[in-house]
Amino acid sequence: MNRLFLIISFCMVSCLVSAQKDDTGYEFLRIPTSAHSAALGGNNVSIIEDDATMFFTNPALMCNVSDKTLNFNYTSYMASSNKFSASFVKQAGERGSWALGAMVLNYGEMHETNEDFEELGTFSANDINIQGGYSYLLSDKWSGGVQAKVLMSNYGEFSSVALGVDLGLNYYDEDHGWSIGLVAQNVGGQVKALHETHESLPCNVVLGISKDFNNAPLRVSLTFDKLTSWKYKKPKHHITLGLDIFPSDATWVAVGYNPLRADEMKVADSSKWAGLSLGAGLAVKKFKVGVAYGKYHVSSSSLLANLSYTF
Repeated sequence: MNRLFLIISFCMVSCLVSAQKDDTGYEFLRIPTSAHSAALGGNNVSIIEDDATMFFTNPALMCNVSDKTLNFNYTSYMASSNKFSASFVKQAGERGSWALGAMVLNYGEMHETNEDFEELGTFSANDINIQGGYSYLLSDKWSGGVQAKVLMSNYGEFSSVALGVDLGLNYYDEDHGWSIGLVAQNVGGQVKALHETHESLPCNVVLGISKDFNNAPLRVSLTFDKLTSWKYKKPKHHITLGLDIFPSDATWVAVGYNPLRADEMKVADSSKWAGLSLGAGLAVKKFKVGVAYGKYHVSSSSLLANLSYTF
């Protein structure tokens, strides 16, 4: 466990350096994939659920997912852009789990023009992430996880490739309902650039705390995001609040508030409800469904949907 702490500390320092750069690429990695995480504000890394989509935010949480779970996801983004993703989680022995995942953000057809704005035709544009991860129960309360990513961007005749890594830890005290997650996300760099200038990855360090209550069907979450970035001057821009309500063992309803997103969307009155996110989920036998609403671009709101099946 001490070695894992040292590795994550090294990743934090790497994020601290890269987070100050303005030429960050692969921003599609910041768009939530998990409906439950999105409903709680966008980047929750600490909830303990049998939910394969949490693999995309904290690899240490894979240990909580049922064996042989297949997952499909959809996110509507701005204009005609849509994100599709899938993952598969398999247990490895009594204490380990591994997962494979992929996501594609398709921007649709775009018009190609010359310097005189004469239309030459159309081209397609997309971002792709292929990742694989492994998690292990380090003790009765601690779990750790790592995942590697191959990132590709294709914009017409231009393309780029990058390699990234996520490292995560989670502490879970079931008796008292406390869960604490720590993740270094998107540590790495570009192998091939779109042009001559290499872009850095959107490296991020996230600390999340969640608390269940034995005498009430509630769970509160507090997420400290972008901990290595100095460009956010207000402390509230690093904090996200989330609340889960459990009407039954098979359902959840969640609401979150992200102050940074609310302030970023203050353009042409687009800030209305911008920092607020909502979602709900249902489990029926081997199926799990989750949906969420959030706003991640000034031009439109987004709808996220997750569907999982355990064989």
